[in-house]
Amino acid sequence: MIEEGRPLFLQIAESVEDAIVDGSLREEDQAPSTNELAAFHRINPATAAKGVNMLVDKGVLYKRRGVGMFVAPGAREVLLSERRTAFADRFVEPLLAEARRLGLAPEDITHLIEDRAAADTDTNTNEGANK
Repeated sequence: MIEEGRPLFLQIAESVEDAIVDGSLREEDQAPSTNELAAFHRINPATAAKGVNMLVDKGVLYKRRGVGMFVAPGAREVLLSERRTAFADRFVEPLLAEARRLGLAPEDITHLIEDRAAADTDTNTNEGANK
């Protein structure tokens, strides 16, 4: 699914990363070729190659000459670590800043999160039972 306004090569790289993170591409699995990615997303192969090469530079994929691209050992952990850091920067830091402004203690934040998570679990359980 291509999003307007974001560089296509980044979206290609993220789609491959998502497959690694969710386990549909495992270590040592062959990754889609640039031509496959280009055909699937209906983009220029050079754009797909830019996204794939970005993952090679990051150490997530590696090339086997004449065979293709493969998921590097430890790639999933690298991506999970990177995404956890991004999650903390994007969501936790602003949450903590607002909590400080509201005078909430760490225990208060923990309770709020636990209450919301429990309510979400209850909602999802009830939705599953109603289907």
